[in-house]
Amino acid sequence: MFIKEFLRPQIMGILNLTPDSFSDGGWYDTGRAIERGLEMVAEGADVIDIGGESTRPGARKVTATEQIERVLDTITGLAERLPGDIPISIDTTKSEVAARAIEQGAGVINDVSAGRDDPAMFELAASTGVPIVLMHMQGNPQTMQKDPVYKDVISEVMGFLENRIEAALKAGVSSKSIVIDPGIGFGKGRRHNLQLLAHLKQIKTLGYPTMLGASRKGFMGSLCEAENPRQLIPATCTTTALGVIAGVELFRVHDVWQNRQAADVAWAIQQAKADITEPPVKAE
Repeated sequence: MFIKEFLRPQIMGILNLTPDSFSDGGWYDTGRAIERGLEMVAEGADVIDIGGESTRPGARKVTATEQIERVLDTITGLAERLPGDIPISIDTTKSEVAARAIEQGAGVINDVSAGRDDPAMFELAASTGVPIVLMHMQGNPQTMQKDPVYKDVISEVMGFLENRIEAALKAGVSSKSIVIDPGIGFGKGRRHNLQLLAHLKQIKTLGYPTMLGASRKGFMGSLCEAENPRQLIPATCTTTALGVIAGVELFRVHDVWQNRQAADVAWAIQQAKADITEPPVKAE
């Protein structure tokens, strides 16, 4: 099981096989992509997330055929070389892409549409038993950042996730195979993202393992006066540490070893709360 009961925070390394990702696409050469995947595992990644379609604001749609052409050789090669306890996640909204990826060794589906783009995705997850990540997004990548509006972003995101969880369960997906993601940066303004990060504990009350994908997101650049997403490693590590303290189990990041450190230190601090073994000293 990819979540490994979440005995400690898990790091999902991002491997974008796209020409138009907002931060780090362009791993066209299969050999280089495989080496990057192995490098991320050496840096502490627990999962490798491979995608062939950018979901940045304004990104164009990519056909299933083109996505498969972009990702399949890398998935096949990595599946042959990764340790058995390191799963590959396929980042797609199309069941055809996910099915081919699973055939070649992928063991997780990361669907930013939460099954809305392709209803067959839930059927695939149910029939294969592969865990699926369900993410909140207002609109779609083409429209999501055009003045997103919420009355109450926390309750609306939670309500959406509850609805998609129910749809997945009705389709036969096991409750033990569902991970939720509040969708930082997907159809949210800066204030919405900050509110979600401030209320991660409330989102955790839904009762499902949670993934946080705040890595290098633009709203942090507006806070830090950083124009280049690659300058946002410290900011990303801050969200990872806060997420660990809030109980988040899985972190999707570009910069693995830095966030591995942030997660491990935050986890150790969190564990220390329950690690007081000495009896209290009584006053004389």
